Amino acid sequence: MELSKYRDTGEPTMTEIQQKIEALRRQIAYHARRYYVDDAPEISDFEYDSLYAELLALEAAHPEYDDPASPTHRVGGKALEKFEKVTHSVPLNSLSDVFSFDELQAFFDRVAGEIEQPVYSVEPKIDGLSVALTYENGLLSRGATRGDGNVGEDVTENVKTILSIPLRLTEPLSLTVRGEVYMPRAAFEKLNDKREAEGLSLFANPRNAAAGSLRQLDPRVTAGRKLDIFVFNFQAGTLYADGHAPLSHAETLDRLADLGFSVLRDRTVTSDPKAVFDHIEKLGQLREKLPYDIDGVVIKIDTLADRAVLGEGTNTPRWAVAYKFPPEQKDTRLLDIEVAVGRTGVLTPTAVLAPVRLAGTTVSRATLHNEDLIHLRDIRVGDVVTLQKAGDIIPEVVCSHPEKRTGEEKVFFMPRVCPSCGEPVVKDEDDGVAWRCTNSACPAQLSRGIEHFASKDAMDIDGLGPQVVEALLAAKLLTDAADLYDLRQADVAALDRMGDKSAANLLSAIERSKTAGLERLIFALGIRGIGQVAAAALAARYRTLDAVMAATADDLVTIEDFGQVTADAVVNYFSHPQNVALCRRLAERGLLTEAVAAPAGDKFAGLTFVLTGTLDGMTRDEAASLIKAEGGKVAGSVSKKTSYVVAGADPGSKLTKAQELGVPVIGKEKLLEMVGGKT
Repeated sequence: MELSKYRDTGEPTMTEIQQKIEALRRQIAYHARRYYVDDAPEISDFEYDSLYAELLALEAAHPEYDDPASPTHRVGGKALEKFEKVTHSVPLNSLSDVFSFDELQAFFDRVAGEIEQPVYSVEPKIDGLSVALTYENGLLSRGATRGDGNVGEDVTENVKTILSIPLRLTEPLSLTVRGEVYMPRAAFEKLNDKREAEGLSLFANPRNAAAGSLRQLDPRVTAGRKLDIFVFNFQAGTLYADGHAPLSHAETLDRLADLGFSVLRDRTVTSDPKAVFDHIEKLGQLREKLPYDIDGVVIKIDTLADRAVLGEGTNTPRWAVAYKFPPEQKDTRLLDIEVAVGRTGVLTPTAVLAPVRLAGTTVSRATLHNEDLIHLRDIRVGDVVTLQKAGDIIPEVVCSHPEKRTGEEKVFFMPRVCPSCGEPVVKDEDDGVAWRCTNSACPAQLSRGIEHFASKDAMDIDGLGPQVVEALLAAKLLTDAADLYDLRQADVAALDRMGDKSAANLLSAIERSKTAGLERLIFALGIRGIGQVAAAALAARYRTLDAVMAATADDLVTIEDFGQVTADAVVNYFSHPQNVALCRRLAERGLLTEAVAAPAGDKFAGLTFVLTGTLDGMTRDEAASLIKAEGGKVAGSVSKKTSYVVAGADPGSKLTKAQELGVPVIGKEKLLEMVGGKT
């Protein structure tokens, strides 16, 4: 198309050009809604693209008619350096979970005790992440993540790339709505296929992919991820020009649809609890056929006046619950069992499976834990087995089906020599189930040990992933972790797919790791049974690596939560000359082997905290450091000894455990308040 056709040459007039631009914008917005929201396109992709190209050309020729709500502004501007914080005018609370029909019936009984003839809205629980969308005079002005419910992040430029989010409402209203951003299954599969082809790590499930995509600093990356949204709640402002308020949730959703939003489908409204149970079962059966992932069903009081009577709980509304589906299970055939060697020498069997789609991804491998469990569940090579995902993330084999055997199946036994180095393996005397390679020079242990040493929670050496470690080992540049600090840029740059810039960045990250501190260094050593919490306890007690190395088992067991097995593991590690030599070499290369100064405060003395979920504007490491600086302890699991659970977005099972035990749950803001407003 010739741009001169639309330039100010007297024919046509500028008024006509402006009218043409506005008409194209209306056409494109209409057809985008028909395609992305109504799922009923009226024109071909080619025709839509032609309209878009025509609008793009006109706007380029006439920038004086720019409009922030134009479809061409879906992706614009440069990448951000960071996300600004947003305080929600109405908290974005989560829902209480129920896991059985008995628990759901208890909810119905409680509601019936306060509301006469309650009416329920029953709708799919989209497995995505919540956002708040704010409109001013009909124009999208801001999109924000849920965060901790009170404070989120401004992701306006990224939500604009979601084509089912209207940039302009059908009426010039000012309001805020809440929705769930998700990644459709088809988009998720394409994204993972692309990442696999590029040698990148794969996303565990569509929800993780959606969360990562929405928080990209470059909106162009988000645009390429093909996210979608369902709007499910109206939070502030007015839905009607005359200001009157809707009476029910169903009316609210219908009105939101009229304004241009994509709203939840497959929902029903009923006053009959049995009909609620029936709809849950229906959605469970539809779950695999839906184009998006759902992890449960939301049951809400439909009448808004009744919601006000029931009111709000501390962190969740009393007028709604989320019924969570049990883990999805699928049957497939176990083709083989492969054995890998971990960084501590433990041999781990992994099931090789006929590929099957499970909880949003295609699964072809699953953990089998250990030989004893395989025999206990009578799992054999060739069996038809049932799979599920633990926590909807890690595939595991639940059971086998002996009744489907053909006689060709084979009983599995752990190899008696290490598959990596060929040295003999022995059964662990402490736990009685693990087989372990005793060769400290085993290549598999060395590789995984260095990966662990460099990991984020250990020495945090950015860029030292599995592929780089393997390349360094293949080039015989490493014999242990201390050799990292002797690497030369020329040698690293010569590795495949590295180059001078990547090598320089890696060496800078290695140099920075020298100041990681004693706590991280102890964890990085990979001492069996010593996680982050135990490493912190050792650093706090002994203050220097030399003192830790000299500690006796009798002294170690006096540390809180240290048992005899853990104490013996520490003593055993430092009884091996090669481990002592490694520590000496690390110290000689300038690594910090002393603990930092003692805690500056004592506000948390005697208190134990557990961190869960994503804390808005603060990493877990930062929160843990804050707690420790005030004399507190950070534990990895919730128990009766836990003083507080600090919960952020998507807290998971630790929050449930805290609620069961009656442990106080606080957010990041309360934690900062407790330490006097530190950030």
